[in-house]
Amino acid sequence: MLLPENHEQREELNDEVHARPPEALEAPVAITYIALFEGGRRGEDARAVRELAERFSITPPDESAVHASLDFGGFRLKWERHTEFSRLKVIVPVKDDTTFQTPAISQLPEDWISGLPGRTMVATNILLLPAPKGPVDIEALSQTHFGGNTLIGASVGGGKAEAYTDFRIRSDGFSRLIVYDNGLALRQAGRVIQRLVEIDTYRLMALLAFPMARGLAPKLTLQERELALIANAMSAETAQEEPVLLDRLTRLQAAIESGQAETDYRFSAARAYYDLVHRRIKDLREARLEGLQTFGEFTERRLLPAINTCVAIADRQEKLSRRVARATQLLSTRVDVAREGQNQEVLARMARRAKMQLRLQETVEGLSVAAVTYYVVGLVGYAAKALEAGGLPINPNVAMGIAIPVIAGLVWFGVRRVREQVTKDDA
Repeated sequence: MLLPENHEQREELNDEVHARPPEALEAPVAITYIALFEGGRRGEDARAVRELAERFSITPPDESAVHASLDFGGFRLKWERHTEFSRLKVIVPVKDDTTFQTPAISQLPEDWISGLPGRTMVATNILLLPAPKGPVDIEALSQTHFGGNTLIGASVGGGKAEAYTDFRIRSDGFSRLIVYDNGLALRQAGRVIQRLVEIDTYRLMALLAFPMARGLAPKLTLQERELALIANAMSAETAQEEPVLLDRLTRLQAAIESGQAETDYRFSAARAYYDLVHRRIKDLREARLEGLQTFGEFTERRLLPAINTCVAIADRQEKLSRRVARATQLLSTRVDVAREGQNQEVLARMARRAKMQLRLQETVEGLSVAAVTYYVVGLVGYAAKALEAGGLPINPNVAMGIAIPVIAGLVWFGVRRVREQVTKDDA
């Protein structure tokens, strides 16, 4: 059957569901998991993985790859790149009685490890071991592997495994996790390990917003106080003081917008990571072990208040921004109204000046008509005297008297025409 042409992204989108599959794990195995916060060095992790592959003479992943699973013979390496971090898993087969003294990461060159790009967010040494024949002795397990610390643990994977940790970072920079396999399928074991480390990773990534929220709280308090002072002043100050208040409001709004721009992504990411933590805990299908906190209980105890703080600060910031915007709009309207009133006063003064100028112009026009008439009539008088001297019977005084109204009328008419034409051209 011939199908219409494929959408250009059909295969890529279809294969996305198969991307980043969990490793097939068979107990006993030691695993080291590292999550590196990239901090602007995105892409360098892929180059580091290719460099390691070339050092061990195995085929490196493609330059465009965002995840890879490489078999180095004595160990396996799983690398994945995410939006803000990349993560590595080193997997080494071990004996049943293995301890944390020889972690899986010891298989990697030390100079390569120290040169990895980014900053360590999570580093965990994991042991996936066959389940003991009898019940797990929690006290002995804590003393042997966790320095006597209180353990967090649960039955996971629908009862097919038990997981234990203390969520503490040791002097070597690693935390520890033990998983006892009680019948996990190979891929199921990989999914259990992946969910456990993802819970820890997403928990810390979500908490990145918490120090930011605590640091922002006092700033918001000061900004809210400033807004209250401005609002009180708005109801008492005169119109002349309103531009000063508007300048204060504008500066306050700029500071709030700047703060939002710096924190909005981090707060949004915190909520997204928090949702992922819940999803991974749900997928873990954990059940309580007598006397121990489950992973969900331990994580929720401190993560939920931290996320609630971040949400509250983000909401507080957004509400403050809206309040400042409303106050700015109100004050801007008041300033605009005041300016409109001032403009009207200016226009009224200009109209009065125009009327005065018109009256003055009319006065000047009258004087101009009189002056021009006087000079022209004088010329007529001279002409009449010349004609009288030439023998014509003309009385110069009579001629001048007759010429006065005629010349005055013509001059007045000419001045009016000129003024009308100038007024028409201006319009």
